[in-house]
Amino acid sequence: MSKQKEELEHRLKLRNIKLSDYNDIRDIMTSIYKEPGGAWTKEELKNQIKVFPEGQICIEDNGKVVAAALSLVVDYSKFGDNHTYDQITGFGKFDTHDENGDTLYGTDVFVSKDYRGMRLGRRLYDARKELCENLNLRSIIAGGRIPGYSKYADQMTPRKYIDLVKNKEVFDPVLSFQLANEFHVRKVITKYLPEDTDSRAYATLLEWINIYYEKEEKLIGNKKSIVRLGLVQWKMRRFNNVDDLMQQVEFFVDTVSGYKSDFCLLPEFFNAPLLAEFNDMDASEAIRNLADYTQEIVTRMRDLALSYNVNIIAGSMPEYDGKKLRNVSYLCRRDGTIDKQYKLHITPDEQAYWGLQGGNGIKVFDTDAGRIGILICYDVEFPELGRILAEQEMDILFVPFWTDTKNAYLRVSTCAKARAVENECYVAITGSVGNLPRVENMDIQHSQAVIYSPCDFSFPHDAVVAEASLNTETTIVADVDLDLLTKLRKAGSVRNLAQRRLDLYSIHWKKNKS
Repeated sequence: MSKQKEELEHRLKLRNIKLSDYNDIRDIMTSIYKEPGGAWTKEELKNQIKVFPEGQICIEDNGKVVAAALSLVVDYSKFGDNHTYDQITGFGKFDTHDENGDTLYGTDVFVSKDYRGMRLGRRLYDARKELCENLNLRSIIAGGRIPGYSKYADQMTPRKYIDLVKNKEVFDPVLSFQLANEFHVRKVITKYLPEDTDSRAYATLLEWINIYYEKEEKLIGNKKSIVRLGLVQWKMRRFNNVDDLMQQVEFFVDTVSGYKSDFCLLPEFFNAPLLAEFNDMDASEAIRNLADYTQEIVTRMRDLALSYNVNIIAGSMPEYDGKKLRNVSYLCRRDGTIDKQYKLHITPDEQAYWGLQGGNGIKVFDTDAGRIGILICYDVEFPELGRILAEQEMDILFVPFWTDTKNAYLRVSTCAKARAVENECYVAITGSVGNLPRVENMDIQHSQAVIYSPCDFSFPHDAVVAEASLNTETTIVADVDLDLLTKLRKAGSVRNLAQRRLDLYSIHWKKNKS
């Protein structure tokens, strides 16, 4: 891998701030807050970390801090609604922090200008909400700037301006973002930041209510229990180029991300419409030319995963290294990392038409929303693979597939459902619909996206969590509860994993061949 390529790869990590991050934080604050006060001093940041380390959160990329959010806990009754920024932060010392307080008070959120558009602010807000819930605090309160008000100050009151922003008649770079993140305006306060001339020293007093208040929860960064899956049932249509293809991909990624999905699953060979460009070639030559687009698509998928904060299982695409043509599914995590899983079993048609060869390895992938496996289409029809993944504590199995007829689809879907039952896991499958005239071996499609569960009392009676309409371009979004899998494995009506007769049989993975 070239040095230039390494420098372009993101490695996002959400974590608590350390004092050694000060230079990065100072540089961001100085570039953003040129007028209202500039950056915290190193001594101020040191004290903020000392009094409440859990509340100082940042996002790093390859070791460099690129965004941060600062907060403290206060007994809000001691301050009330008519406070100033300096009063509630103790002039930046955070000596107003009260570990027995009832409110998480947000003081600052800032993102490097080089990382605008990647929705890092939303990640920080979500982390704050998680912290508020897990510390069992009543709400998050913050004083919000309204920098866009300076353009309207001679025409209207702050309250009128806020109403226009709420109704989306006017865009404010701070308030519009906060409203989109489920905060509501309690009131307008004056002289909150006297030096903030853009806001004319006005501010909004914003609040987010913790509906789980009084419940005990864990702190940020722990394994999720409820995981939201977004499946794309993709329509095969003509695309002129990769840009056209990725425009449609981004539409669906945006759609499932809008519902705060943790995963977005695309079908096997979702990029097959680009084969139309090579209609004049032999099928085996055409698929190898299609493979030339794979790296570009993976890079752009990685960028979408980062920007939309969703882990993407990028269906599958052909990969050709000059000697072997293989079918590979890429996992593009929302932290910027990438993994891949090769298809192991090749169908007779895939071998005859294209000369595809199978991979020789399989593993479970760690994500921020559970341990997952990927089996591409035909592979799910081999029960040994699902069992090997289950033995590695897989929670969710993703199956991108492509099938042309109903009987082919039923082979995949029936086996996928069996994998969910026998391996006590969730299985999500999706394929393509529509037709591609004059694209050999990819001309017709048959699909119904489904999320399967184990079959016991805590799950749907038919083991179907959700299913899409047959042969229609659409998405399904549904939640799966990973804690239910733990309960099933320990106390289910039957326990397929625990009660295997390992004294009689086992599955042994042979050493990989080079």
